[in-house]
Amino acid sequence: MEFTIQQIADLLKGEVEGDNTVKVSTLAKIEEAQAGALAFLSNLKYEPYLYTTGASAVIVSDKLELKKPVSASLIRVADPYSSFSTLLAYYQQAVLASKVGVEEPCFMGAGSEIGEGHYRGAFSYIGNNCKIGQNVRIYPQAYIGDNCTIGDNTTIFAGAKLYANTVVGANCTLHAGVVLGSDGFGFAPQPDGTYKNVPQIGNVVLEDDVNIGANTTIDCATMGSTIIRKGTKIDNLVQVAHNVEVGQHTVIASQTGISGSTKIGNNCVIAGQVGIVGHISIADKTTIGAQSGVSKSVKESGTVIQGSPAFDYKQNLKAITVFRKLPEMQRVLDELKEKN
Repeated sequence: MEFTIQQIADLLKGEVEGDNTVKVSTLAKIEEAQAGALAFLSNLKYEPYLYTTGASAVIVSDKLELKKPVSASLIRVADPYSSFSTLLAYYQQAVLASKVGVEEPCFMGAGSEIGEGHYRGAFSYIGNNCKIGQNVRIYPQAYIGDNCTIGDNTTIFAGAKLYANTVVGANCTLHAGVVLGSDGFGFAPQPDGTYKNVPQIGNVVLEDDVNIGANTTIDCATMGSTIIRKGTKIDNLVQVAHNVEVGQHTVIASQTGISGSTKIGNNCVIAGQVGIVGHISIADKTTIGAQSGVSKSVKESGTVIQGSPAFDYKQNLKAITVFRKLPEMQRVLDELKEKN
């Protein structure tokens, strides 16, 4: 695909500085780009490459003041990083749109429906009585159990597994190896020391615009639904337990584990390797630092915590500073004891 600089500027609502008839056909890093490529400059650490890049065009800030002549055409926008992300999304959508039709062998059960413009990869499986929207792409070896619902424009990559009764909204992305609806970790201890399985009869619900990373698992509810609200983004290798609710536009990084029946608010940021106990609530706009262990509810919106157990971020940094000084403090204390 080939576009003029002016066409791209119109898409991004930017202004062209230089030759607006130049054509580009690929996207590239500013330090690696060659003729025919479009790059971007967001981090000023990379500004020296602007004056040496081989790119035909570069997306830059409308506030950037040039220090040297530039051979590339410039597209000036308010936010270069966001604008480049928009282009990547258009490019990805164009690539995905090229996948249409049905590869054989694949299977779709009785009573199931799928909308126009869909793609079904080889060895994909769709159970009975499923309702699947338009422009849905189901890659090879994906499994969709009975009675599932999937909204328009959702992509399910290779090897993802949706247990029966799972609901996925529109414009969602499920990456390879995602498992939605596996049993929650429910076992009742018995007098003889054994454990009795507690049947998990609920489901998983993903609202619109949710992204789930590779090999992430979201357990079905014991009863009712485990719910991931609109716009939430979950990284690879995350475990979400039964009856958890995650609010809108929350982001959760890799290797985080959320225990059963915990409620996460809207617009939260949860960093990597965070562990959250069950049956607590996390207020809206909470930020939890990496490797934190959260053992009690966070009640105030906008709280920033870190540590294990997690507490106020600034206090945690002060505590770490004191902790590092403990050996020296112990030495001084021993010397004082000897003098006395």
